[in-house]
Amino acid sequence: MYNRIVVVLFVFASVVSCKVGKNYKGADISVPDRFYFAKEDSLPKTIELNTKDLNSDSIADLDFFSYFKDPILDTLIQKSLQYNQDLNIAAETILQAQDGLIVQRAAMLPNVGIEGRASRGNFQGFLFPDVQNTFSATAFANWEIDFWGKFRRLNEAARARLLQSEEAYRATKLSLVTSVASNYFLLLDYKSRLEISERNLAIRDSVLSIIQQRFDKGIIAEIDVNQAQIKRAVAAEAIPLYKRLVAQTEHRISLLTGANPGRIVTDTQLLNIDNAIEIPEGLPSDLLLRRPDVAAAEQNLIAQNAITGAAKGNMLPNISLTGVMGFASNDLSTLTDGPLAWNVGGSILGPIFNFGRLQRQVNIEESKTRQALLAYERTVLDAFRSVEDALVEITTLKEELKARQDRLEASLKAQFLSGERYDKGVTSYLEYLESQRQAFESELNYTQTRRALLDAYVQLYGALGGGWD
Repeated sequence: MYNRIVVVLFVFASVVSCKVGKNYKGADISVPDRFYFAKEDSLPKTIELNTKDLNSDSIADLDFFSYFKDPILDTLIQKSLQYNQDLNIAAETILQAQDGLIVQRAAMLPNVGIEGRASRGNFQGFLFPDVQNTFSATAFANWEIDFWGKFRRLNEAARARLLQSEEAYRATKLSLVTSVASNYFLLLDYKSRLEISERNLAIRDSVLSIIQQRFDKGIIAEIDVNQAQIKRAVAAEAIPLYKRLVAQTEHRISLLTGANPGRIVTDTQLLNIDNAIEIPEGLPSDLLLRRPDVAAAEQNLIAQNAITGAAKGNMLPNISLTGVMGFASNDLSTLTDGPLAWNVGGSILGPIFNFGRLQRQVNIEESKTRQALLAYERTVLDAFRSVEDALVEITTLKEELKARQDRLEASLKAQFLSGERYDKGVTSYLEYLESQRQAFESELNYTQTRRALLDAYVQLYGALGGGWD
């Protein structure tokens, strides 16, 4: 009895401990420990980013948007998180992955079922002299023992696929939030440009009226009237353009929030949104570990590594246990009166000649694992690129915005002075028209650059996986 217990424990320990393929131990990737554009006075050193210690927290930090102090933006973001179809589709993918993990775990357990049969004839494996009736009711069980760990590898892969789907959901959420914010700032930009165009059209209407009166009195030449008409038309052309862009942007935001196209009512002015957001110097590169695309790429690598191990397990023998227990009779009424019928057995099925098919399948999965590792490295590099792009964009846009503000102030002052000089006959009308053109262009450029700076902050938020706090 003692020897039997020892044998059982030995077999159980062998089944638990034996697992084909290599265990995933993380991927070492050389990355800078700081983003160089976050602090230009020191060059970053290179460190080893070992993903086995990954502690992903890729849920977007929505408190970031409190910087902008805009309740309409906050409301739109919350609506998108609740009603956006793409986000809900990603949530359904998680449910599918959860069920897939349960299905895969079930493959490690015995398959138990029942079977009932009834037959009539003179042949049931061998020939009878008379017609026979046969009735049977049995319960059966079949269990392929995971001696080599093939099913455990597949279970490991299914678990990684589940985590990958969860990270994909977070990536969709992060992309959704940044898209809503970017389109909202774009909407404010277009509304601001529309207001500038309408204001300039009113000014040019007034100027054209004065020029027309002067021409009618013979004070000026007709060319001045034509020039005034051209400038008035330029301002008039911009109005339907920005009306169209405003409506189309509102429609995109409606779609992101899971609603039918409609108006986005807001009293917020783009120029009133604070753009003086302070970014800490020397942002640590491990902020990228919470990026959902980085975490998803690692889970894909883990899954593929496990699938490779399962492919190696297919080259080894399958060990199965089977059992049948039930009743059999030639008469249905006496089916349960006879002795209990049972059978227990085991089998080993192993490949011998398959013309290299199984080895080639292992080679394919190993190649896919190398691809997954390269894809992970590419994802990390692209994450660094996106952060550095956002940082350099913020830095340079701040400089550009300052220059555009100086140009705007100077052009508005020049427009006023040119108008005064023209009224007094000191300068030509062409000079006045040119100053109007420059002022109109400067206003449009300034609001566009201010919107670009706000959007750059949003892109940095997304590139860091949800801000830097």
